[in-house]
Amino acid sequence: MDRPILPEAAADAAITDAAGNQHRRAEGEVRIVSLVPSLTELLCELGLAERLVGRTGFCIHPRETLKPIRKIGGTKDVKRDVVRDLAPTHLIVNIDENRRETVEEFAAFIPNIIVTHPCRPEDNFELFRLFGHVFGCEEAASRLAAELEASLAAAATVARALPPERVLYLIWRAPWMSVSRDTYISAMLRAVGWETLPADAASRYPEIDWSARWIGEVARVFLSSEPYAFRERHLDEVAALSGRPAALIDGEMASWYGSRATAGLRYLAELRVRLAGASATVGS
Repeated sequence: MDRPILPEAAADAAITDAAGNQHRRAEGEVRIVSLVPSLTELLCELGLAERLVGRTGFCIHPRETLKPIRKIGGTKDVKRDVVRDLAPTHLIVNIDENRRETVEEFAAFIPNIIVTHPCRPEDNFELFRLFGHVFGCEEAASRLAAELEASLAAAATVARALPPERVLYLIWRAPWMSVSRDTYISAMLRAVGWETLPADAASRYPEIDWSARWIGEVARVFLSSEPYAFRERHLDEVAALSGRPAALIDGEMASWYGSRATAGLRYLAELRVRLAGASATVGS
């Protein structure tokens, strides 16, 4: 497969983020604070760890690299004074993960706020291009794009080889909650041929009624490792409630975008094949 080339902008050109804000190539000393765990990981993959001065307590990958980086609270409960003291030139945020009021407050003293909102695994190409241009690391961004292209192709091969399957992806317990089809998680699962239910949801993260008619259409239930830490002990409970086989799934692999999307697609493709084989064995 030919290596995909990310469209490059001239060094003095502006590039647009998910909020429509335009960003030019960073100049001088660059000091980055990231409020998004998956994008903190991406910054490190792009070789920008030395420019990272602040991160949330949920930014844990790569662990050893991030140990010396200052923690500034959580994704939603950010310590304003700590961030101000770090004097960042750039703040990395996400529409789903961070509060608008927090971002607006930081805009008063942080000159460059980069807003992200990937909704599909393919949206990571634009994310790589954005970071690559702003922080002058286009070569590393192009490498990540090539790896993502290969993983997308492998996922599509699996999706074509196996019959589509409707699944329920649980993210919370008490109340039971899932994901709607317009979420990044649902798009990642769709890439390997898993279609999430419910098909129509009033919110992006709907509560689940186990007596709903559509539960009968579910072939398999996934229990995510995050944000609720589902464990083996929950499998029998969910299987009894749904009447369907239940399996644990790595939530980071399904929900983290950025550089993790490549590994996530490979993980989901392998899981799809493995579970399909197990189902065939049970049914034979």
